[in-house]
Amino acid sequence: AMEAQALGTSLGWVMKPDGEYFRRVVPSPPPLEILQIEAIRTLLEHSSSGSGDQKRVLPIACGGGGIPVSRIPARPTTLQGVEAVIDKDACGAKLATELGADAYLILTDGGGIWENFGKPNAREMAAATPEYLVVKGAGKGFPGSMGPKIQAAIDFVEGSLENGRDKAWAAIGDLKDIEKILGNEEGTIIKMDVEGGGCKGKGVVWRTGKKGLMTPTKQPHKYG
Repeated sequence: AMEAQALGTSLGWVMKPDGEYFRRVVPSPPPLEILQIEAIRTLLEHSSSGSGDQKRVLPIACGGGGIPVSRIPARPTTLQGVEAVIDKDACGAKLATELGADAYLILTDGGGIWENFGKPNAREMAAATPEYLVVKGAGKGFPGSMGPKIQAAIDFVEGSLENGRDKAWAAIGDLKDIEKILGNEEGTIIKMDVEGGGCKGKGVVWRTGKKGLMTPTKQPHKYG
């Protein structure tokens, strides 16, 4: 604790306890721009035009949220590093929106979005609208894990709508269930048009057969 306090004082760092140790924390601003977006777009266009024996390309981008930089106001073409962390889910949503993606999948080790997780009345959402999730405050109790994922899904769906893509959807679910997520058999789909209804039972469809107290994993914070 004394060493952490000394570092914070001498270097101007913000130090927070992390278990029995301390770690430095920095801001996590929303991503405003993805610098290599055109390169990613070119790779995707090359992949979609591939035929025969031509190798298809799978771009990997926004890993870990990317390296944060900012433009110097007096010289907009000059970049400088920023002591920050870009949330990977928010960065992925930004990328998917700018590319005009039909869907944005967030794959985890913790399933979809749950109401009252860990309680006898817990139940999983099969589908929900952004409005329902916002009003219900879904994920607010898990700001370090599920919260940012839900917000990223909302941002993608609403951002796509603003760009005229009202059928775009997002999904949150377990990596091992990816095929079932695409069929809405597992995980949670987030989209603008969910039959069933807004906040008094509308705007959400509950998954049947997966209610009640869930057994926590080694990382229960992964759930929302």
